Amino acid sequence: MTPSVSKVDAIVKDTSVPDGGCHVEAAADQELRAVDYELEKKVIKKIDFWLVGFYSLVYVFRVIDSSNYTNAAIINLENGTGIKKQLNLSPSQWAWTLSIFSYSYMIFEPSNTLMMKVLSPSKWMFILILAWGISACSSSTARDFKGMMCVRFAIGLAEAGFFPAVLYHMAFWYKPKEMPQRIAIFYSIGQLSPAVSGLLAYSISFMDGRGGLAGWRWLFLIEGLPAILLSFVALWLPDYPETARMLTEKERDFLRDRLSETAPTGKKGHWDFDSLKKLVRDPTFYTFSLYWICHGIGGFGIGTALPTVVYQLGFTTTANSQLMNIPPYITSFLFLNTVGHFLHKKVIRPWTTAVAIALAIIVCYIILYTAHNAVVRYIFLIIAVACAGSAYPVIWPERIRALEGTVASGLGIGWTNAMAQFNGIAGPHIYSTVFGPTYHVSYGICLGFLCVDIAVLLTSWLLVWRRDREREGGQTLASEGTV
Repeated sequence: MTPSVSKVDAIVKDTSVPDGGCHVEAAADQELRAVDYELEKKVIKKIDFWLVGFYSLVYVFRVIDSSNYTNAAIINLENGTGIKKQLNLSPSQWAWTLSIFSYSYMIFEPSNTLMMKVLSPSKWMFILILAWGISACSSSTARDFKGMMCVRFAIGLAEAGFFPAVLYHMAFWYKPKEMPQRIAIFYSIGQLSPAVSGLLAYSISFMDGRGGLAGWRWLFLIEGLPAILLSFVALWLPDYPETARMLTEKERDFLRDRLSETAPTGKKGHWDFDSLKKLVRDPTFYTFSLYWICHGIGGFGIGTALPTVVYQLGFTTTANSQLMNIPPYITSFLFLNTVGHFLHKKVIRPWTTAVAIALAIIVCYIILYTAHNAVVRYIFLIIAVACAGSAYPVIWPERIRALEGTVASGLGIGWTNAMAQFNGIAGPHIYSTVFGPTYHVSYGICLGFLCVDIAVLLTSWLLVWRRDREREGGQTLASEGTV
């Protein structure tokens, strides 16, 4: 017997419902994803304004306040009102006033980062920025070696918490894949600071004698004032996704849910000290630390004495030498943003890029060691400085990704960045004027550190790769178990 027409219609209708339901569900999912994308785009734009835009502006003046001391080394030398002469500083004492900044920076940096959990990011940033602004202005009042040592130590103490605190703060808001380009933008804008500082030093050198003050005193006073003003703006920073006043409840929930479970959290009283045990047992904690030390000395060390090195190339006056310091940092800004763009597009990879950067610096140092022409040496000095300033931001996302938990992330970021301060401790001595004008000894020492730099970088790469493979294997087994 054949089924009746009504039964056939019913069968067709019943069998077509699930298929139609799939289309409805798919359309609903697609619409939901579109809504989530628009919401994410809107919220991230708000956060980018503060965590990338505002922090980048502040970072410009933070680097200016620390790098202007190298510009002060040669300002108004021809007039007899240079800082070394007025403070009666020997080459050794000058090196110590440069490096004391890094001692306080290195000592206080790891623990300073966790203060963001005690006082909240906005309040802690207000304190840091205000303190270094006042300290920077106070440099203009130093009368002797002891006074300058005290002021420089205070600047390092105040500035110690800023850079790692910014990265730590970003980790509360962004996914790991969103970090590389933002760190590159933030860091690259900071690379413009020495260029700006050089331009300001050139302009301020013409104020020598105004109001009875030497040019270097005007330099410290003028370049410290913006930080004091920006410190009050920092009070409006968004603290954590859970508490941001600038966001709606829906936006706060959305931001909190999009982050991984291992991301640091702003929950009050959430101090996961168990993650600290994992941190000190993790071999990457030590390999990354050694990399930061070696690149800091081998790559960044030259930055501590760049104005003097450029001046001793022998084809410029002290005033024009301030302008000659601008191209290396402009090049660094352009190079880092280019690298950051290609990293974001996944055209290149962080590890291979970092190794290539170290190799490029080695080639530059070999040429600087062997070349005699001042123009050739200046060109490769530009390339070396640009490459040196791009290595850390390339690897920072991988370093942060290797950290888990609130306490481990805070201390890990602070400790790692503190290791870079060895460049400020060793750099002034490695690039002492006693090795000038050729600086053969200086370049030779740095070449040795860069070789170790590449070795520990490759070791860190291997360790992180193995961990990623283990995690992928664990997730595969977990998914098979649920099936």
